[in-house]
Amino acid sequence: MARRHLLDQGYQGLRMRAVAAEAGVDAALVSYYFGSKKGLFGAALALTANPPEALRAAIAGDLATLPERVLRTLVTAWDDPVQGEPLRLMINAAAHEPDLVRLLREVVQTEMVHQLAERFGGLDATARAAAFGAQLAGLILVRYLLVVEPVASMPVEDLVRFAAPGLHAAMQGPTGRPRSIAAVDGPRGTVANSPRPRRAH
Repeated sequence: MARRHLLDQGYQGLRMRAVAAEAGVDAALVSYYFGSKKGLFGAALALTANPPEALRAAIAGDLATLPERVLRTLVTAWDDPVQGEPLRLMINAAAHEPDLVRLLREVVQTEMVHQLAERFGGLDATARAAAFGAQLAGLILVRYLLVVEPVASMPVEDLVRFAAPGLHAAMQGPTGRPRSIAAVDGPRGTVANSPRPRRAH
């Protein structure tokens, strides 16, 4: 029932009260068992490892080692013979179900990118979080859907060693950004604190 609601209404349109009403139970009971919309999403798709919840646990702690923690959490969950099976089935089904693709896109944007942006903070946090998430999504596709070697069979720690630098770069954002317009000084657009050109004698 909840799965049908998710596929019909999307993640944004899912209402705990609507699911409860159709099931003939009090909305408080749905909240008690599933906790939140994220919990209901995991249960509706039979996910024993719920990606948004797993991400929330992984991003807590030191930012300096966040990419490594996220990679280990992600790959360990997807590799697990029991917990990973529903996740692998979900990604394979998404290749054939447009409604499921839409649902997953909404979850990634609403929950996962938002969580990462809040944790990163600072300038361009959402763009950096989206770039970080895109690399993770690419890794999932290559390892579990396309099964591209040697990534598909690479041990977790080797995968972390190869993939973490790219995630660190996404988290930090591009270097050499142009100065803000607020730093411009004077009518000719001279950047504040920059050396003044010398006059020719």
